[in-house]
Amino acid sequence: MSRPPNSLPAAALKTVISPDDLPFASTAELEPLDHILGQQRAQEAIDVGLAMRRPGYNLYVMGDPGTGRLSLVKRLLERRAAGQPAPSDWLYLNRFDNPREPVAVSLPAGMGRRFAADIETFVDSLLATFPAAFDNPAYQRRRTAIDREFSRRFDEAVEAVGRKAEQRGILLFRDGDDISFTPRGDGAPLDEAAFAALPEAKKAEFHVQVRELEDDLHEALLELPQWKREATESLRALNRETIEQAAAPLLSRLSAPYAGCAALIAHIAVLGEHLDRTVAEYLLDDRGQDPREEANRRNQLLDRYAPCLLVGHDRQGGTPVLFAPNPSYPNLFGRIEPPGEQDASHAHARLIFPGLLHQANGGCLIVEAEQLVGDAEAWPALKRALKTGQLRIEPLPADAAGGARVQTLLPAPIPLEVKLALVGTRDLYYLLEAADPDFKELFRLPVDFDDHFPLTPESMLDFARLIKSQVAPAGHGEVSACGIAALLEYGARLAEHQSRVSARMGDICEILAEADLERRREAAGTIRAEHVRRALAARERRLDRLNQELLDDVMEGVLLIATEGEKIGCVNGLTVLEAGETCFATPARITATVSPGERGVVDIEREVELGQAIHSKGVLILSGYLAFRYACDFPLALSAHLAIEQSYGYIDGDSASLGEFCALVSALTGVPIRQSLAVTGSMNQHGDVQAVGGVNEKIEGFFRLCRARGFTGGQGVIIPAGNVRNLMLKTEVVDAVSEERFVVYAVHTVDEALELMTGKAARTVNRLAVSRLKAFADYSEKKA
Repeated sequence: MSRPPNSLPAAALKTVISPDDLPFASTAELEPLDHILGQQRAQEAIDVGLAMRRPGYNLYVMGDPGTGRLSLVKRLLERRAAGQPAPSDWLYLNRFDNPREPVAVSLPAGMGRRFAADIETFVDSLLATFPAAFDNPAYQRRRTAIDREFSRRFDEAVEAVGRKAEQRGILLFRDGDDISFTPRGDGAPLDEAAFAALPEAKKAEFHVQVRELEDDLHEALLELPQWKREATESLRALNRETIEQAAAPLLSRLSAPYAGCAALIAHIAVLGEHLDRTVAEYLLDDRGQDPREEANRRNQLLDRYAPCLLVGHDRQGGTPVLFAPNPSYPNLFGRIEPPGEQDASHAHARLIFPGLLHQANGGCLIVEAEQLVGDAEAWPALKRALKTGQLRIEPLPADAAGGARVQTLLPAPIPLEVKLALVGTRDLYYLLEAADPDFKELFRLPVDFDDHFPLTPESMLDFARLIKSQVAPAGHGEVSACGIAALLEYGARLAEHQSRVSARMGDICEILAEADLERRREAAGTIRAEHVRRALAARERRLDRLNQELLDDVMEGVLLIATEGEKIGCVNGLTVLEAGETCFATPARITATVSPGERGVVDIEREVELGQAIHSKGVLILSGYLAFRYACDFPLALSAHLAIEQSYGYIDGDSASLGEFCALVSALTGVPIRQSLAVTGSMNQHGDVQAVGGVNEKIEGFFRLCRARGFTGGQGVIIPAGNVRNLMLKTEVVDAVSEERFVVYAVHTVDEALELMTGKAARTVNRLAVSRLKAFADYSEKKA
């Protein structure tokens, strides 16, 4: 039996990949892929961006979601970074003269962690040394001598006044630091009763003499404050000398490894100068053996001496490559914690917490563009940091911080040298390029990821090696050659192209995981083609509820769609519906009515504001072709109405324009349309049929309805010839075409579509259309 004109053979409906075309039996024979599959353009752009040292050569990585942009760029950057020298460590040191402004210090990689550890060791040594150093016998003798000298001066002054008192018959008494006078009688002090019995003259004389003695005592002790100051200074000098002698070996051990680092040596020198104050404040007295007290003293010493290690690198670790999952301002730029309530007046560097920009400084930071540009604080601050080349830790505004926030520290800025890689969509890239004047200056290198790669023997092998690299980490079984072939066919369907494979490896790896589940249920050794097919079928069932409900409505007559017979002005069009991750097609009835008039072609969808711009454009194009083709020699006197029946949502796209034109010509000529056919395709003003999207789903949608009602042998779908390369139909459709139960036609022109749908020669239909429109024009002229 000869094939109908314009019909496609079964072989043209799908690319079939044979396991025999793959040079392996399973992925167990392959090495994992060590390069990026099918992204040569992106890789070259990344290489240029990393090699350029001029400011502004940051990367914007763009492509379709699901193509693995993030993982691929991270892998490329990490591979490049592994061979680079590690960047410098950065830390903040306390300034003893101005604690609110810590000093930023750059150190060779690895030295920052070592210095922080050495400071902790130094603090522990201080705790072990003090106050034990003051228990030294030599220190105790010298301290006793200072105390004795002060006591001697005090005693001599008091004894001199005591001798004067004895000459006057008065005794001087000392009770600690308290000095008093009492009268003497018969060599002994008088008690209160004896003193009360004295004559008044004697009492008055005693009081006068006591006042004179008190004046003498006051004069003798005028230098007592000076004696105390001298004793205190002597004791302070002794303590300082003792501290210096005890701390000298500790400071020497601390500074020895950093002889070549002037900043650290200078800091250690200043630390030593302030050490006596610290010991006097925290370590001069022995506060007992309470572990909590000891821990508190240790933390206080660390707050004073320990650095804030912003970032410390492994010397052999290469440059850092980090990903910012939540690019908020504090996460990028760091933060400064307020001191505790018990220490509100003491600010120190350990209150500083670094951000991801600190950790990525000298390397690369990857950020998802949509999250970053949506942050009103982070995006402007990041642009400012990139433009100035400085990284500052600043407080958030009061409204962003949830109220007023006191900035306890003002850390010095540090140089910023980071490659930023924004990962986002193409639409966002072009939006930022147009709307943000700083964007183009800062992101000079777009990294454009392809959404597919060509289907070649080399790419198929690389694809299998890429699948191999996913198998072991995920715990999947190895994949047989037929399983790889099935995954490649699925990738070609995702790409909607017979000679390409989609780069949406995330979707393919999901099917791989679900196919492995089928393998484990069967206890099979490898993942085979039937496991992949079962996984795809299971996914389709899970997402098929809405599609099945629409099919049930058609089968029950709720939605009016005919699959046999003929109707005037009625065409089966094909629409694609998207609901979440579900995408499917369902037939839709396109109807047209005509009459003489002056309104032209009226798009009912547009009139009720359901037709979107592209759909309206398609209707205007078919209106132009109608006038060009049929009414060149007379006015177009026509009032026609087009509608997509029982459609209650927004309609966009021009893929219905071919069907709308055929319905309009049928209504105009009275030639009926075959209802066993459905059509999709757009048209231009010269009658050429143009390719549309979603062609596989559209064919399968009408196929499903015809199968549900029962094949009659003449059912099929008309598609643009330009869509043949996009066909990756399900096996059930290909088999039905092979068995001549279903037909897929490909047309280049409107005339070819008209012949298929009407069963008449296009010239006959066109002659009828011209005749009818001429009659409309004559009628309108007579009426006028």
